[in-house]
Amino acid sequence: MGRILAIDYGQKRSGLAVTDELKIIATALGTLPTMKLLEYLKNYISANPVECFVVGEPKRMDNSPSESSRFIEPFVKQLARAFPGIRVERMDERFTSLIAGRVILESGLKKMARRDKSLVDSVSATIILQSFMESESNKKELKHS
Repeated sequence: MGRILAIDYGQKRSGLAVTDELKIIATALGTLPTMKLLEYLKNYISANPVECFVVGEPKRMDNSPSESSRFIEPFVKQLARAFPGIRVERMDERFTSLIAGRVILESGLKKMARRDKSLVDSVSATIILQSFMESESNKKELKHS
C-alpha cells in the first residue's frame, strides 16, 4: 500500500505534499527547484512506496486550460515515462494559491514568513492533495450508495 504524492508544478519551483501510508493525512513535503524534481522523486520513491502522483491542473474560470498548462503537460508526460508503474492523476488547482495564502495568514506567521513563495507552493500542494483525497472518498461513497 503506497502513498499519494501531490505536485504543485511551477516553472522555477514546485511544491510537494504526501499522504501517510493509510492515506488519511496530507502533509507538506516542502518545495524544491523544478529542475531537481525528477531526481528528488526517484530518491523519495526508492525509500517510500508511492502508488499515485497527483499533479495540479491549472484551469481558467471557464474550465479551459490556463496559460501555464503548456509547461505542465510536458512534465506530466515525462513523469509517466519516468515512473511507468505509478499512476498519474490530475486535480483542478484553481484557487489553491489563494486558499494557501489565507491559510498562511490565519496561521499567525509574521509578515516576512508569509512572503515566502515556497511556503505558498508547499501549502498549495497540500491543498491539491487534500482535495484529491476528498474527491476519491466521495467517489467511493457514491459507489456504495
